[in-house]
Amino acid sequence: MNYYWRLFATGFCFFVFGLGGLIVPVVASPLLWILYRDTEIRKSKSRKLVHRLFKFFVFLLQESGVSRFYIKDSDKLDKLQGHIIMANHPSLIDVVVLISIIPNADCVVKANLFSNPFMRGVLNTTGYISNDNTDELIEDCGKSLANGNNLIIFPEGTRTTPGKAMKFQRGAANIALRCKASVTTVLIKVTPTTLTKSENWYQIPERRFEFSLQVPCKEVEFDCMNNVAMSLKSRQFTAALEQHFNEELEKI
Repeated sequence: MNYYWRLFATGFCFFVFGLGGLIVPVVASPLLWILYRDTEIRKSKSRKLVHRLFKFFVFLLQESGVSRFYIKDSDKLDKLQGHIIMANHPSLIDVVVLISIIPNADCVVKANLFSNPFMRGVLNTTGYISNDNTDELIEDCGKSLANGNNLIIFPEGTRTTPGKAMKFQRGAANIALRCKASVTTVLIKVTPTTLTKSENWYQIPERRFEFSLQVPCKEVEFDCMNNVAMSLKSRQFTAALEQHFNEELEKI
């Protein structure tokens, strides 16, 4: 009975999430356009609205018995401004949880999500950054960080495949280096694994899953050599990030 309840509750939660993705842009976007003529202010208000809605979604997942959330360092993330927040990516809801605890979050998203009917309205309203053009991506990230937003990036570029080693792309390191941004890393662990890249929402685990999130005490160790090409710096930083995440995740 518990399994079937969690299956129903999972479907209901994602139904609410999808419904919100369709309704919020229709209702909120015109209202925000009327109230805030300045584009940046309107984007900021939209992101805070999404922050509150995602917080409600996380609350719904927990209270319905689908999951338990252990967020250990939300106070640290709440105080950040102009940081790049890099996290590992074990599940579909990682970005949702991060945005739910970071009021001024911006994020880099895959270009194909802008054509998703459940996501494109929210993405256009908030001004989240598309990864379709590298030059514009760096410029947009720099502007967002300068405005005090915290930029969420997953260095893997996609969700982790359970049982396989994480493989980081150089895009995250390239953005951090070119924008000369401060980096805060976040460790995410989901037990048992669920909502992975190879699973549909209805392929739920045998028991309620636990989602833990924390900021490691140890920072990324990276010796930046000023006299080397940016491509080499990017490779070195990517390798340092990969080592950092693998070592820190082993501790939790």
